[in-house]
Amino acid sequence: MFDIEAIRNDFPILGQQIYGKPLVYLDNAATTQKPQCVIDAVNHYYACDNANVHRGVHALSERATADYEAARKIIAGFFNARSEREVIFTRGTTEAINLVASAWGGANVRAGDEVVITHMEHHSNIVPWQMLCERVGATLKVAPINEQGELIIDAFEALLNERTKFVGVVHMSNALGTINPVAEIIAKAHAVGATVLVDGAQAAAHLAVDLQALDADFYVTSAHKMYGPTGVGVLIGRESILDAMPPYQGGGDMIRMVTFEKTEYNELPYKFEAGTPHIAGAIGFGKAIEYIQGIGFDLIGKREKELLAYATAKAESFDGLRQIGTAGEKACVLSFVLAGVHPHDLGTIVDREGVAIRAGHHCAMPVMQFFKVPATARASFSIYNTKAEVDTLFAALQKAQAIFA
Repeated sequence: MFDIEAIRNDFPILGQQIYGKPLVYLDNAATTQKPQCVIDAVNHYYACDNANVHRGVHALSERATADYEAARKIIAGFFNARSEREVIFTRGTTEAINLVASAWGGANVRAGDEVVITHMEHHSNIVPWQMLCERVGATLKVAPINEQGELIIDAFEALLNERTKFVGVVHMSNALGTINPVAEIIAKAHAVGATVLVDGAQAAAHLAVDLQALDADFYVTSAHKMYGPTGVGVLIGRESILDAMPPYQGGGDMIRMVTFEKTEYNELPYKFEAGTPHIAGAIGFGKAIEYIQGIGFDLIGKREKELLAYATAKAESFDGLRQIGTAGEKACVLSFVLAGVHPHDLGTIVDREGVAIRAGHHCAMPVMQFFKVPATARASFSIYNTKAEVDTLFAALQKAQAIFA
């Protein structure tokens, strides 16, 4: 049974007031709030076990290393990775994509090759591939979307050919909420010999992800969108591909032996984890995943679908409101524009009512250009949100509308 009050009590930040009104936090697509168990895990590391990992023989280092590697094991199980060796800690989704673009792309993409992405990608899954293509003389191709914000699968497939070296696709759009059919996309890309990266930053807190079933070559995500700490994420890659890739950065821990004549690199996953990692962040990430597992995706999915359906119905009956992104398969995101009110003004006004939403291009400028809007307002939902909070949002929108009438 889903006990919303018990869930909300797990998140201490939700008990505060903003401008004298209860906080209504609806900016979960940007970052989720943190349950007490994650906060406690991070605090415990710094208060009791603060030491570097893998390099010390003293008790603190051994405890820190055990907890750090336990988090890797939790993550591998959560995503059904083939091995813990496939789980590489990064600073987040952006660094993970840049790692792949630099290390894999630099070794495999050449002049005349083609890289395919979609029109709904976050900037972090656009710019690294633009940079790579410019550097090596490859061509970037963009699969189009329709007016509902859905990928046009036939058009995507028509872009694939023997020159397609790589496909990058978002699992769930942060700007639209669209859930892409990634299993189908991966299969079509593999049929022409392309390697595939799935950006799971938005999806991983909302959808069960089985990487062996998906057969993805790379899957990337960030802890802070999954109730975990900021500044840490993972790249989960196919072991055979990771083995063949050169390192992304040089330094400590990614080596076996260093001489001035030659360096021998470490085994996976450490080959890609140069320097002191975000140890507390990784430990907190593991606790965040255990928190998600404790609730379960059946309850999470049911709850979030109810919230989105409730908010969507109110949006459809709200005079002057235009939804941006109405895909048949979507989750947790309500993006919209309100006639006569700029999204930035809207965000400021509803904030005075205690409601936190996001206003802007959401690091997805091509999406805004497609829908011919400068920006959108975005309310994004999570397991701790309520229908009463949705009501508060729409009451705040009415106030904003009245101000600009």
